[in-house]
Amino acid sequence: MIEKWLNTIRQGDCLELMKQLPDKCIDLVLTDPPYGIGQDKDQERKSGYKGKRQLGVRKGYGFSNWDNEVPNKEYFEQMMRISKNQIFFGGNYFAHLIPPSSCWIVWDKDNGANDFADCELAWTSFDTAIRKFKWKWHGMLQEQMGKHKEFRQHPTQKPVKLFEWILSKYSKETDIILDPYAGSGTTGRAAKNLGRPFILFEKEPSYCEIANKRLEQEVLLWP
Repeated sequence: MIEKWLNTIRQGDCLELMKQLPDKCIDLVLTDPPYGIGQDKDQERKSGYKGKRQLGVRKGYGFSNWDNEVPNKEYFEQMMRISKNQIFFGGNYFAHLIPPSSCWIVWDKDNGANDFADCELAWTSFDTAIRKFKWKWHGMLQEQMGKHKEFRQHPTQKPVKLFEWILSKYSKETDIILDPYAGSGTTGRAAKNLGRPFILFEKEPSYCEIANKRLEQEVLLWP
């Protein structure tokens, strides 16, 4: 049954899509759910708002309503039902919905001296120690500013290299990877680069289109 889902992105509410999957058919859920902090709102960007330190005009991503609130408990129950392990970015926003963990991933954005967040946190189901990954991702500034600089198409887009590092550390080549909140498709892009089978769900049609275009590209090989 699971074969027909592999290496595809499906548009729709991930809760309803997950209900169609059998127990523990996914090896790893790697996802970045809505934090409920309004990252989808674009009023400030449209008005030319320059951000907290006036570093430059922020990119516009269009208006939407996907970040009004955090997913309810049923979404997390379904993700845990269908998968053997899970990694949730923004786990600090969902602490009341998920169990305690000894293994958190700390993404150090290498932002320098400013009032933006220095790091982002990802909760994991693994019983190991906390790990940190450092990768600059500060507005127009990225760790790799040459030919591998990424074009950001989503307000909460994560770097492919970060997700490649996570998948290399917390999965193996035969593992099936699911991202129920695929956004611009970074999880699928990283999984494809590493030769892992993946499944993506995304509610917003415009992001499905973006993710499909990214997945159609040749495999990106990073130095």
